[in-house]
Amino acid sequence: MKVAFHTLGCKVNSYETEAVMEKFIAKGYEIVDYDGFSDVYVVNTCMVTNSGEKKSKQIIRRPITHNESAIIIVMGCLSQLKGDEILEIEGVKVVLGTKNREFIVEYLESYLKHKKPINMVTPLETKETYDALSINDYHKQKRAFLKIQDGCNNFCTYCIIPYTRGRIRSKTKEVILNEVKQLVEHGHIEVVLTGIHTGGYGADLKDYSFAQLLKDLETVEGLQRIRISSIEISELDQEILEVISSSNKIVHHLHVPLQGGTDRILKLMNRKYTTADYVKKIEEIKQYIPDVAFTTDIIVGFPSETDEDFLETYDFIKKIGYQELHVFPYSRRKGTPADRMPNQVDGKVKKDRVHRLLELSNLLMENHVKRQIGSVHQVIAEQVKDGYITGHSRDYLAIKFLGKENLLGKEVKVKILEAGSPYNLGELVE
Repeated sequence: MKVAFHTLGCKVNSYETEAVMEKFIAKGYEIVDYDGFSDVYVVNTCMVTNSGEKKSKQIIRRPITHNESAIIIVMGCLSQLKGDEILEIEGVKVVLGTKNREFIVEYLESYLKHKKPINMVTPLETKETYDALSINDYHKQKRAFLKIQDGCNNFCTYCIIPYTRGRIRSKTKEVILNEVKQLVEHGHIEVVLTGIHTGGYGADLKDYSFAQLLKDLETVEGLQRIRISSIEISELDQEILEVISSSNKIVHHLHVPLQGGTDRILKLMNRKYTTADYVKKIEEIKQYIPDVAFTTDIIVGFPSETDEDFLETYDFIKKIGYQELHVFPYSRRKGTPADRMPNQVDGKVKKDRVHRLLELSNLLMENHVKRQIGSVHQVIAEQVKDGYITGHSRDYLAIKFLGKENLLGKEVKVKILEAGSPYNLGELVE
């Protein structure tokens, strides 16, 4: 049988899709493109925003246009909260939430045998066990995402994720190291450590921390790069900074979410730090890692955000000097405290503020790259696009350059020639 996959949302979802894909491959299923004919379609959903939920439902409905008899399997955050609703969509025969995905093939085969729709969504318990999903290879790209933990204990007032993913639970050291070794054997020389709350890794483990995991990963032979997908400012303690600064493998790029740029908004968001705390930690990080590159997440249009709040945020972002911003308009999520807050911001105002911050992001990136022109960077050749090899430097610059396809999967030296979007132009250094 043919099976097709579509992933929405975050890097964790990308990892989980890869993991269930391996389950199907092991059972002899043929992997095909989602936008064509298939017997089975698997959709990994997102509901972090209204647009994520809307798009997930659109993607779920699409297979029927390719195959009237399609069997659609839905999993992920949206189905965790709205499993019964998802099961009513035409073609959906199996619904999973954010656990039990390791049995996905068995659920499909049960449906094939009994022809009865299956809803395996169950409530998340306070002490969930870590699921048994793991991967040996990452089929979609040369940089491999590696999920090390699930869940979040922070309960930011705008966020639905603790309700769709549950509390923090960490993958064991032994499983992670084995996965990394398998990935390296399959040619993946960079792993991106990811999770719902990556820096919270180890909070549920006895006598083992995120810093210790980083040290252990350093010893894996053949692994050339370790990247932390995202980490909260409060989690970058002295031990972690010392590990990063002394490492030959952990890249000097940190994605450190800001979310709000004023103390009033940060407090309303329940972010547990002030702008002064944030600046102090940024300066401390620079002392340990002078050449560090920062990227961040920022939410605009949070309830009661005024023009003055936005301008203060805009100036704060310039003060920090990020390399790039990931900008999101605040999206109301039923069941979260922020959804019940007064003074919700008008959609047009949010759209304008997003646009202004994206313009600032482009300017920050352009200025950063201009300072890099003529410098040589280590770049992993990831794929071929429009006749160019494309990849990322250690500080997460997207770069394209002319080269042969036999370079794919290797780390090569590239001189920066010109700023560009989405890729900066480089030249291979022999």
